Amino acid sequence: MDDNSTLQDFLNTIINMDTVLGLKKIPDESTDLIFADPPYNLQLKEELWRPNQTRVNAVTDHWDKFSNFQEYDEFSLKWLSECRRVMKKDGVIWVIGTYHNIFRIGKIMQDLGFWIINDVVWIKTNPMPNFRGTRFTNAHETLIMAVKDQNSKYTFHYKSMKIFNDDLQMRSDWNIPICSGPERIKIDGKKAHSTQKPEELLKRIIISTSNPGDLVLDPFMGSGTTGSVSKLLGRNFIGIEADKDYVSLAEKRIAQVKPVETNLLGYPAEEKSPKVPFGELVSSGYLMVGETIYSENRKLKATVLPNATLVSDGIIGSIHSVSASLMGKPSFNGWHFWFAERDGEMVCINEFRKKYIEDMR
Repeated sequence: MDDNSTLQDFLNTIINMDTVLGLKKIPDESTDLIFADPPYNLQLKEELWRPNQTRVNAVTDHWDKFSNFQEYDEFSLKWLSECRRVMKKDGVIWVIGTYHNIFRIGKIMQDLGFWIINDVVWIKTNPMPNFRGTRFTNAHETLIMAVKDQNSKYTFHYKSMKIFNDDLQMRSDWNIPICSGPERIKIDGKKAHSTQKPEELLKRIIISTSNPGDLVLDPFMGSGTTGSVSKLLGRNFIGIEADKDYVSLAEKRIAQVKPVETNLLGYPAEEKSPKVPFGELVSSGYLMVGETIYSENRKLKATVLPNATLVSDGIIGSIHSVSASLMGKPSFNGWHFWFAERDGEMVCINEFRKKYIEDMR
């Protein structure tokens, strides 16, 4: 950090200056999550035209032009070094790119000590066609997900993302359309920003690897997608953007965002239930010494002993070991195997455990 500024000076604002200079204003180890969408260095040498003789509105902006790979690598090294400095020790960084730059970025990140967790492929369901017919249609971009070092205890909401994906593990290939329709910001009928990212992409990143109240940094804020989604999902943000027109555009966009209610932003699927020994249920009277408990179909049964072990046909042990022996398996979860009769109905003993936890709060 190169001046006397504090984090509060920049919270939920966009710093209008060069990326590296803007990053130097941010305190050490202050950010929880970084999403970086740097220049891709596309190296376009000439205009692209469709078969109907209309010009393709490609990425030809001045900020994407570099003299050579060395210049691009030096630039990348500078801003990635600053990102590493401002990341908390358990923070997460995502960098997006194409085949033009992502391999160079990945190499530099590893040289700096970043530990790569995943590379996620954003599969564009509606990619721009390849008009020249000289190569495969570029239908994806690659995101590198990394942490500060191998020992980082980073945020990752695995269970929540699994539920998001219809109770299947979230994979590293994400099918998301490119930004279009009402979401695509236009000025006088033209794209306001050539590389505006879809909000769905940022939602997945922010939901999966940060928590409400965390600080999200975007060193290339552009049209403000990261700031908009961060505000929507109850995160703080800092953006850095050199182009004052983009800053104005992003600020207006972010100002229109209405945040989701705070009580809807939690992660109940990630909460771990306190450990409750079976003996606690017995000593607290939720189950009685001498009571008979059963398998759900009532074909198997066991008696609760004073020391909270079970006995069934000469087999003595814990709720887990006895159920495993009766099922002929090496291990089994007794909390979901055993039932007790209450008011003529069979009640799983796991329900007693839940009731015990609620009563103790």
